[in-house]
Amino acid sequence: MKKRIIRIISYICIFVLLLGVTFSASAVSYDYESWEDAEAKLYSDTILLVNMDTGVVVYEKDIHERRYPASLTKIMTYIVAIENIEDVEHTRVEIKQDVIDLLSGTGSSMSGLDYKIGEKVTVIDLLYCLMVSSGNDAALVLADYIGGGDISIFVDAMNKKAQELGLEDTHFMNPHGLHDPEHYSTAYDIYTMASYALTLPYFSEITDTATYYCEGDDYPLVTTNYLIDANRGGEYYYTYAKGIKTGTTEEAGRCIATTAVGDGYAYMCICMGAPYDDSDINGAMKDARSLMRWALLELEFTRLLGIDTPVCEVDVNFSNGDESIHLYPDKNVNSILPKNYKVEDVEITPDAPLEIDAPVKKGDVIGTAAVYYKDELVQEVNLIASEDVGKSDLSYTMYILKNILLSWQFWIAVIIAVILLVVYFVLLNNVRQKKKQRRVKRHRRM
Repeated sequence: MKKRIIRIISYICIFVLLLGVTFSASAVSYDYESWEDAEAKLYSDTILLVNMDTGVVVYEKDIHERRYPASLTKIMTYIVAIENIEDVEHTRVEIKQDVIDLLSGTGSSMSGLDYKIGEKVTVIDLLYCLMVSSGNDAALVLADYIGGGDISIFVDAMNKKAQELGLEDTHFMNPHGLHDPEHYSTAYDIYTMASYALTLPYFSEITDTATYYCEGDDYPLVTTNYLIDANRGGEYYYTYAKGIKTGTTEEAGRCIATTAVGDGYAYMCICMGAPYDDSDINGAMKDARSLMRWALLELEFTRLLGIDTPVCEVDVNFSNGDESIHLYPDKNVNSILPKNYKVEDVEITPDAPLEIDAPVKKGDVIGTAAVYYKDELVQEVNLIASEDVGKSDLSYTMYILKNILLSWQFWIAVIIAVILLVVYFVLLNNVRQKKKQRRVKRHRRM
């Protein structure tokens, strides 16, 4: 149990580190539509394409709009299952008739568990059934097992995990994704959910599997994700695609969460709400393939501002050395930009005082700088002093004296002092005159 808790905590730590780069910059306009190989239209109602290395959003469309997720739900089903079963390779679960019967009449996607009633199947095989062939039967079997015979307990765990991950626009009513008006998510939340799942054991391996033979089976499970299936994918197959999950219902439309990795770059794409009634085109897969291909071909990692690049110069008052210093960014500013971007489209706007007072320590934060691409904010960084600058006591003293001599308060004080002195001497003179007059009078009387 202790090892289990430590392992879960480690997964959460990995996820927190992953989210450290997630959406680290504002979404910048990337002109997919002007790409020569761009599709004439994108089919999905909501789209999110993120560079997984930097967290930069390179394409988005209504990413916080609540949608029905269909079988993308099973990403969370996987998360709850893997975190609640200690040994997925050796733990076996009995396939119950009453659990399978819950899907009767739903037209559900099945993974063949209805032919294994009474048998005990390993959890690892159930996870493959869940994620490869999108088996609703596997989702219910896992939920029933972990919920101790009560699937609602498992669904509660799904919603609790959603809260832990900060999925503010996600709510689950079942473990498989069949339609329910109160069962919803967003492209943004699916991205967060999938990013977390990628840190968990077996997830990447399972979701990137095109065919899989369960123990004792003669026929394989076949992926529903044509992007990763070289044999059956046809026009949708994309050699750089990896995982993750598809989803389809009449209400949700066609959905997909997937990644592409190539040439040192990794992207995740979430597409939801592509047309359901077009049997000739899977718009979600088509959108994901086109967008990820565009990103890998046309975008690249670019350093817009380095820590060794001076941004501006400020004067230093009372310095015992240099009278000015350069300010540098406290960290590099990197982003994903088109390979043919124009340097003039990048603007760096410093916000720092014209002058500062000594002493100054190297690394002191003096101001900030905003980096823009095509007038859209990429990132804001602190500007720090490039060197130590000591304080000259003589210069400071002279400055204080100069300020005193030039201040109106000083001259008012001088004038008042002069007036007081004049009054004093006038009064003193009057007193002396009176004393002198009294002495003269006394002398005359004598």
